[in-house]
Amino acid sequence: MSRTTVNGATLHYDEAGPADGTPVVLLHGHPFDRTLWDPQVRALAAAGYRVVTPDLRGYGGSEVTPGKVLLADFADDAAALLDHLGIGRAVVGGVSMGGQIAMEFHLRHPQRVLALVLSDTSAPAETEEGRAFRNRLADRLLAEGMGGYADEVIDKMLAPYNVTALPETAARVLGMMRGTDPRGAAAALRGRAERPDYRDTLRTVTVPTLLLVGVDDVYTPVTDAEAIRALVPHAVLTVVPDAGHLPGAEQPERFNAALLDFLRTWLPA
Repeated sequence: MSRTTVNGATLHYDEAGPADGTPVVLLHGHPFDRTLWDPQVRALAAAGYRVVTPDLRGYGGSEVTPGKVLLADFADDAAALLDHLGIGRAVVGGVSMGGQIAMEFHLRHPQRVLALVLSDTSAPAETEEGRAFRNRLADRLLAEGMGGYADEVIDKMLAPYNVTALPETAARVLGMMRGTDPRGAAAALRGRAERPDYRDTLRTVTVPTLLLVGVDDVYTPVTDAEAIRALVPHAVLTVVPDAGHLPGAEQPERFNAALLDFLRTWLPA
């Protein structure tokens, strides 16, 4: 684990794989940390890619910015981290909120994107109902902490059958959620409530793009991934069987096979 200060906040991050490999930066979702990507890091590094996985501002070991953190802030943090590492262009991937940060990164720093990997995410701006929900949830997390929320949503983060079929995975995901600082989670929720509509910028994507989604994702279902593919016609869509919102954790071998096949086709290590 390494750390650096970017845009006024100290971020923790991991690097793996050869320094001269094609760079891949992977952005976790809410309310997780960089270790969500451990199965992908191992597979990508073994295949010769240089993998960078940060803890987003307010998550994991990274510094908390109370109040509100916009997706633009997270995207600029990622760009600054790449600057720190001497990386000009990278494959930029993310799951859920991390996928939205990847889209924001493409919006703000398109010249730095070698390819996009978008897992279990959605492109439209938040609805009025969604904004109210996220702000209420932020208030609740600040008041109550993360434990009750984590217990309530574990069978939505993972497909319900995987909560029992994959107890070690469920425990790992629960541990990340319970370990998140409520102030960081709340700040991200308030910022995410104000996210823009990414559909117009997706129409401009020319780089190789991989879309992944768990077949039983209830948060961002297959139809959301199909909507993104309609905007990015050259995108490759992989529906991961026996998985919910976190197919990279639930079905890592299937997820990694699709990811490596995509990267080897477009961007050999």
